[in-house]
Parts: sequence; C-alpha cells; structure tokens
Amino acid sequence: MNNLLLAIAPVLIIILYIYLKDKYEKEPRGLLMMSFVFGAIVSIIITTILYLGFDIFFPEPDRYSVFQQFIRAFFIVGLVEEFSKYVIVRYFAQPKTAFNEPFDGIVYAVMVSMGFAATENIFYVLEGGPRVALLRAFTAVPAHATFGILMGYFMGKAKFNGYRIKTNLMGLGLAVLFHGAYDFFLFIDFIPGIWTGAFVSLIVGIILSRKAIKRHQENSHFKT
Repeated sequence: MNNLLLAIAPVLIIILYIYLKDKYEKEPRGLLMMSFVFGAIVSIIITTILYLGFDIFFPEPDRYSVFQQFIRAFFIVGLVEEFSKYVIVRYFAQPKTAFNEPFDGIVYAVMVSMGFAATENIFYVLEGGPRVALLRAFTAVPAHATFGILMGYFMGKAKFNGYRIKTNLMGLGLAVLFHGAYDFFLFIDFIPGIWTGAFVSLIVGIILSRKAIKRHQENSHFKT
C-alpha cells in the first residue's frame, strides 16, 4: 500500500498544480476524471497494441547502437506513447463544449498524461520500491507532465485558430520531440555521463511548459 501511495502522490500533486493554474473557468470534474481514466487505461492499451506491432516488424535494437537507440527513443517509444495520449485529447476532450479556451488543451492533455504516468509508475514502483518511487517522482512523472503541457498548449490553440489539423500535429510533434530526447539520453547510458542530457531536456521542457501556461493564462478570453 505504501508503494502504491508513493507511485500516485507525484501524479496527484501535478494534477492539483494544473487545476489551480486554470484560473478563469474550471473544467467539469467529471470530464477531468474521465480524461485521467482514459489516460490510465485506454492510452496504455493503445500503447501496448502498438508496441506489439513494432515487436513483430522490428527486431530488438542493438543495445550499443546510438542510431538504433535514437530510432527506438523517437520513433517507437516517444511516438507511440504520445500518440496514445494525443488521440484521447483529440477525439474525446477537444470536441467537448467545456473545452472552451486554449488553456483547456493543457488541462486535458495533462490529465490524460497523468493517467498514463500513474499506471506506468505503479508498475515501476511496485517492482522497484521506494527508491524508484523517489527517483521517478522527480524525473519520469514531471517529464510526462511537460510532454502533456507542450502538446496541450498547441491543441488548445488548435480549436480556436482555424488551423486545427496543423496545430494539433505541432503539439503531437513537440511532445514526441521532448519525449524522444529524454529517453534517448537514458537509452545510450553506455556513454559515460550522457544521461545528464535527459535532465537538460527535462529542465528545458519545464521552462517551456511554464511559459506555455503563463501565455494561455494571459490570453484567456475569460480573463476580466
């Protein structure tokens, strides 16, 4: 039970943070909960199916090949996981009437991402224990949050700017880029010290995420 709480705690903290940042027009809690549950279950199912497909057509990459680990990080892990979140935001949340300002893209994308992160984190923490929980609380979980914020920033714009397809895909692409960069530096840890690149990409993602949140707050049409 303690490990389960440790796995869920950072997810809940991030959800509360984003909820409080939605200053001007809160989203229905039922929709937020459904987005979280879809992220925790449906996204994981989509990811699993896509991974099984890749396993059939693509062999296990060479552990010590930088190029093959690059492909794995960006075009398998990053693309598959972020796409599995994207389809939920795009086809469940974005069409809702409650999705009525650009900031809502961030809110719903983070809810879906945190659902995904919660399920993933539970598996890792139940296997690895408190030390893994502490490490992931400051790395993988906030990383998933930044991917969600960056994707949601553009998906929030997409509903209102008249270029929905292009802007939605920009959000997906940016999330894949940062997810891929984060994983890539971890995958090639056979190069001494290269893993620090993952933390650099995470810090850059956090900085951009804070700017994205502030910009949508300032441009909210509910702001008085």
